[in-house]
Amino acid sequence: MKRSILLLSCVAGLFGCAAVLAQSAPAVITAAGAYHPLPKAAYQPDPAATYKVVFSLTKGSDKPDQINPGLERVARTVNLYVASGVPLDHLKFVAVAYGAATSLVLDDEHYKAQFGTANPNLAAIAQLRKAGVDVAVCGQAMAEHHYPNEWASKDVTLSLSALTTISELEQKGYALLPL
Repeated sequence: MKRSILLLSCVAGLFGCAAVLAQSAPAVITAAGAYHPLPKAAYQPDPAATYKVVFSLTKGSDKPDQINPGLERVARTVNLYVASGVPLDHLKFVAVAYGAATSLVLDDEHYKAQFGTANPNLAAIAQLRKAGVDVAVCGQAMAEHHYPNEWASKDVTLSLSALTTISELEQKGYALLPL
């Protein structure tokens, strides 16, 4: 009887340790994307699957010194998948900024000139790029906002347009996530 109780206690302890480790998985994107671990929640990502998503970033930040809410969610999505055991190379993510979100891609010099503050999005963009996420900006939106293409951060891809980027990626099996 004592042996059974000891064995059950050890097994319970191992499960408890595993749960704590799963809940404390380090975030890949630390500049943004905080999340709440829920290892027993439904619809957990499959670590063996590959995920193709194009994020449509159209909203600006409430204040210029705050990270863009859409970019924040892209970072959260990366962190959630990685915390669920999905390898980074199984994430085929593209985030395309346009409309009111266009300015989030500006380099620090031009963002400061426009808004009087450092660009709070650049650290997250750099970390997303390092994690394999392509952060793109609509070339048409850059022109419409009178931002020369050279003003975009070096970590950002200039696309022909958000319209063509999204439709091309959807044709290739990417799921559209409007943010």
